[in-house]
Amino acid sequence: MNREYAEYLLRKTKEDYNLIAEDFSRTREKSWEEIGFLFGEYLKAGDKVLDLGCGNGRYFPLFKEKETEYFGIDFSEELIKIAGDKHPEANFQTGDGLNIPFPENSFNKVFSIAALHHIPSRESRARFIKEIRRVLKPGGLLILTVWKFHRSKERYLLLKYTLLKIIGKSNLDWRDILEPWGKKIKRYYHWFSKKELKSLIEGTNLKIEKIGITKNQRGNRQNIYLIAKKPS
Repeated sequence: MNREYAEYLLRKTKEDYNLIAEDFSRTREKSWEEIGFLFGEYLKAGDKVLDLGCGNGRYFPLFKEKETEYFGIDFSEELIKIAGDKHPEANFQTGDGLNIPFPENSFNKVFSIAALHHIPSRESRARFIKEIRRVLKPGGLLILTVWKFHRSKERYLLLKYTLLKIIGKSNLDWRDILEPWGKKIKRYYHWFSKKELKSLIEGTNLKIEKIGITKNQRGNRQNIYLIAKKPS
């Protein structure tokens, strides 16, 4: 994907989430129970933690329960406003995951829940992970999830955009899709495999500790999760 188009998609994604912020937040009132273990197992009291792509702040109560020093950033100003209204005691700010507004070696843990799949182009995704590595303290952990696409509508969209690319009618990369949110917008996603995600993380000199798949009880929501460590 050329740089200009990737930058356009980044701007579009930010604008899209500002546009749908209230509707989106209503669908994300509660944390996903199936990833609760990521907070239970990998947080401890006193951790300085960055919630990268925090959205409406729905995971803040889990960080608060663990008595962490919490910072949440998101590129959507509207979602940050909602987060601040819901949790005025938390540290939320607008921020860009490609230029994280904190110095090197700032955090014991960086959580990135369902954000990376919105980053277009291999180069930008690598930069996103390198920024996380930069702000992690030596020995710090990245806890990350991306959607595992498995539903028929997602497979249809993958087929659609694959065919469009084959005939030269799409500027998206392979395994990229635009998924409608009602009639308002079409959200950009990159469809990760576990193999691709592992390759991306290992290419930025983080050591993968664990990778797997989570499912909710109904099985209609699945995520790939990954735990990686910055060398000491």
